Amino acid sequence: MQTSALRILSIITLVAAPLFAHGDHDQKPVAGPNGGRLITAVEPHAEFLVTPERKVRVTFVGDDGKPVATVGRSVKVTTGQRSAPTTLTFVESDGALLSEQTLPEGNNHPTVVVIRASADAKPVVERFNLNLADCGGCDRPEYACTCGH
Repeated sequence: MQTSALRILSIITLVAAPLFAHGDHDQKPVAGPNGGRLITAVEPHAEFLVTPERKVRVTFVGDDGKPVATVGRSVKVTTGQRSAPTTLTFVESDGALLSEQTLPEGNNHPTVVVIRASADAKPVVERFNLNLADCGGCDRPEYACTCGH
């Protein structure tokens, strides 16, 4: 009797698990208006873009894709080798936040982005691999890839 109940419970678990496993990772990534990675965990959304000078530009955008004021918002990025991470701080520049430092050498780094809507707001943390290599499917850098491979 107990063995049958365990089998039934195991079957129910195997069948039901995929129903609860779907999340944001199943959605196709959306590009930011400038071709960067769109961070949707924060409102308004934030576009993370690496400039040709290897600086990071964060632009806050509304649902319409248009830039929103950066007043009161702050961003901090930690990237690079885990044994010697680089912390990027930001200043306002042309309606966005631009890092004062450049990214470390290399094209593939674990990255943590901390965004605060205001000085006393709870921080939103986004973690991803900052891969600067070009994607073969969508011709964007891998960190901003929209083809969902």
